Amino acid sequence: MSSTKAVLRLSEQIDKNGNLTNKCAESLVDTVKEFSGIATSSGCEQFMAFATSAVRDAGNSEEVLDRVLKETGVTLEVLPGEDEARLTFLAVRRWHGWSAGRILNLDIGGGSLEICSGIDEDPDVALSLQLGAGRLTRDWLPEDPPDRRRISVLRDWLDAELQDTAKVVKEAGKADLAVATSKTFRSLARLTGAAPSSAGPRVRRTLTATGLRQIIAFISRMTAADRAELEGVSSDRAPQIVAGALVAEASMRALGVDSVDICPWALREGLILRKLDTGLDGVTKGK
Repeated sequence: MSSTKAVLRLSEQIDKNGNLTNKCAESLVDTVKEFSGIATSSGCEQFMAFATSAVRDAGNSEEVLDRVLKETGVTLEVLPGEDEARLTFLAVRRWHGWSAGRILNLDIGGGSLEICSGIDEDPDVALSLQLGAGRLTRDWLPEDPPDRRRISVLRDWLDAELQDTAKVVKEAGKADLAVATSKTFRSLARLTGAAPSSAGPRVRRTLTATGLRQIIAFISRMTAADRAELEGVSSDRAPQIVAGALVAEASMRALGVDSVDICPWALREGLILRKLDTGLDGVTKGK
């Protein structure tokens, strides 16, 4: 088994017309070509290529997807937001097991926030909101360090945006376990004292609302370069970690969650699990 990653931050590279920039498209093409080559050289028999929020919401999505296919030979499938949420929830359920009861899961990506709640492998509620860390950094917090007044306004705006969503999620039933996935939550948990990744995936890691508020007060006064020096925050994640923290804070506040357990499995594992369960058609349908 091997793992290779590349950080593109597509959600931060949208122009004023809502399109992915040409430079962004070039990076996507190059990365897909590189990873396709890695898969081939590794003897991979099946190749699944998926795109999420940044490509899904871009005005020139079809044009970019056509370019990827033409220049790499790879068909890049775009996951609907609800499917992205459901597949992530599947991974969380498989990790925590049936004994966890009703699970509430939060996942913050670059372009979107996914919220799910359910007692089965398929959640009762699966929502995808355009509240990703990269998107909000681009639209709300372009200064470095972020403008404090803008942070205050963004906090109020997030509370308003999440009000109706929180009502829907709460009506589904009280969660027995609140969980969070994604690199953003893992980084925030590490900043509040959770075990490093070197400790292994089975070490319990949590993020509390109190710890999160303290971290926001600290990192929001720092430049991205300074944040990148913090343990648990990569140079790629540093520019958008403040916005991600604000989304995490607002989501937990809206849902009345005091702490979340960090799950090491997320969308990637959900895709693999669904493929193993039902084949490629089941993956694309998210059912």
